[in-house]
Amino acid sequence: MTQHPAVQIRHLTKRIGKKTIVDDLSFDIQPGEVFGFLGPNGAGKTTTIRMMVNLVSRTKGEVFIQGIDLSKHFSEAMKHVGVIVENPELYKFLTGYQNLKHFANMSLGVDKQRIDELVKIVGLEGRIHDRVRTYSLGMRQRLGLAVVLLRRPSVLLLDEPTNGLDPAGIRELRDYLRLLANNEGIAVVVSSHLLAEMELMCDRVAIIQNGKLIDVRTLKELATDTGEEVAVTFEVEPMDRAVHLIQQQFPDMRLTSSEKQVVVATQREVIPDIVAALAAEQVRIFGVTATNKSLEDSFLELTGGNQIV
Repeated sequence: MTQHPAVQIRHLTKRIGKKTIVDDLSFDIQPGEVFGFLGPNGAGKTTTIRMMVNLVSRTKGEVFIQGIDLSKHFSEAMKHVGVIVENPELYKFLTGYQNLKHFANMSLGVDKQRIDELVKIVGLEGRIHDRVRTYSLGMRQRLGLAVVLLRRPSVLLLDEPTNGLDPAGIRELRDYLRLLANNEGIAVVVSSHLLAEMELMCDRVAIIQNGKLIDVRTLKELATDTGEEVAVTFEVEPMDRAVHLIQQQFPDMRLTSSEKQVVVATQREVIPDIVAALAAEQVRIFGVTATNKSLEDSFLELTGGNQIV
């Protein structure tokens, strides 16, 4: 049986006056995956998330949640969605448990068993009866997650959920989101300015630049795309002969050198040709190390920018 996308975005566009903020985005998000938005500052990530739940009006385009058209059946579609934009809205003078009971009373079919289940899922058993004003930011984020999960949404939208968290809090949140996606089949959509965390958290990312969708890739594809250049370090003697030889036989290759190493940027399949050329000219080769581009390098190359999310 074919699994339908949890979210379908079709030609999503936002213009303000003559400026296009989001330009004709189309992609699908599958159940049980953590899907990220990556792009430089001002790329349109937050605007896209807000349009997905009608917090910002659309100039053009369609959003389908579990196959339901958001424009035509907003209330029905939003029954499937949990969303946190910026910080979760909580009553700080109440305890964590009182907050959950309050929001549960606003939803149909949420009983005490569901509340207790969520307290365990987000790991707040030891502090759930303390007032929220005594919580750390990470604990508030976890309680906020519990609140939006009360109605068992199949789609979770989080805009910059790691803002203000310390490394331990970021790791906890990341683990909870992966747990939700893997164990409950929730489609988790995340925008973040922390590229390394997106690498650990997400299954796929949509790369956005100037409001346009550049590509949708898995993080593995983004970091190790087939055919892209690798940095190759040769430990050689004598250095001057090796540099001269590479420059002569491979004139288009970018090269840097130090006292004992020469580093070239090339395709992986060219490495044996360089080794053979050096050996033929009696250059002694003590080591060859190839390093793939970092995720950050690949991201910046794709977006053509020098600012990360």
